[in-house]
Amino acid sequence: MENHMSAADGTELAPRPAAASSAEHTLDGAAARLVEDGLAANTRIAYARDFAAYAAWCEQSGRTMLPASAATLANYVAHLAAQRYAPSTIDRALACVLAAHDHAHLAKPSTMAARLALRAYRRDRAQLGHRPRRSPAITVDRLRAMVTALPADTPTGLRDRAILVLGFALMGRRSEISDVDIDDLTVTTEGLEVFIPLSKTDQDAHGETVAIPYGSHPDTCPVRVAHAWLAVLAEHGITTGALFHPVDRHGRIGDHNRTTAGRGRRARLSPQAINLIVKRAATAACLEHADTYTAHGLRAGGATSAAKAGAPMSAITRHGRWADGSPVVASYIRQADKWNDNPLRGIGL
Repeated sequence: MENHMSAADGTELAPRPAAASSAEHTLDGAAARLVEDGLAANTRIAYARDFAAYAAWCEQSGRTMLPASAATLANYVAHLAAQRYAPSTIDRALACVLAAHDHAHLAKPSTMAARLALRAYRRDRAQLGHRPRRSPAITVDRLRAMVTALPADTPTGLRDRAILVLGFALMGRRSEISDVDIDDLTVTTEGLEVFIPLSKTDQDAHGETVAIPYGSHPDTCPVRVAHAWLAVLAEHGITTGALFHPVDRHGRIGDHNRTTAGRGRRARLSPQAINLIVKRAATAACLEHADTYTAHGLRAGGATSAAKAGAPMSAITRHGRWADGSPVVASYIRQADKWNDNPLRGIGL
């Protein structure tokens, strides 16, 4: 006779033999590591931080951490709101707690009360004048100003130019820019092909090749600036491995000889470093509110500029590796259309 695994409501899930051992329901070390690594590194780091904060709050308030009740989630939202966390941060904290239930094979609590509390918090912030913080889109004019402000005769300047222009042309996430290897670049008669091995919307790492045509202006032509930076790397004996390395104040490029096999990071610029390079270039170009610029502005600027030039949403979505029907891409289209298709144009004001 067989026993059956049942859900909390008594619904039969799947039969299993009565003598099944506990080992059959336990991940070994290698499997557990692979399951954990299935999440993007940034997501794992954020979730670990969020869950530690949630666990500490549960202990201090005497609440059961897992499984959480609907009231616990709503009260936690109220707690984070009282600390003036951004709504997006609170939303991620909720997602973290729900993911913890999945990993523990526990039924998820209702989130209705928590979502209503978060909605009220968003309204309160809006009425107080808070606006969602967004990195300014780096338009072509801003990109050209940033590139022009960087030296064209130093390894650091040539590297930073390549980061800005390739990041814009790829509509790249900072992690994607960081991950590009020299071997990922292929020069063709029509331009440059860049292989992106992994992205946020390609967690199974099928990889995607992005085609980048030649530009009209030498300083912002992705193919030319990539060639210039590759020439510097070749002069230093670097012909494989990471494309973007640290460069010290003497112009010496990062310790490429110690780079680990594969996509090692010992001589690779981190995503955080790329963010700082964008901010530094915005400051050098004397852009307004330069301290608010981030690497995301390259991605947003590439998409917004393409939309203004009339590129269809499907092409932008595919090129920037967004999910089909992405509301983010739709917002970039709206940003362009509010001027391109403004109903007040031509009415004689």
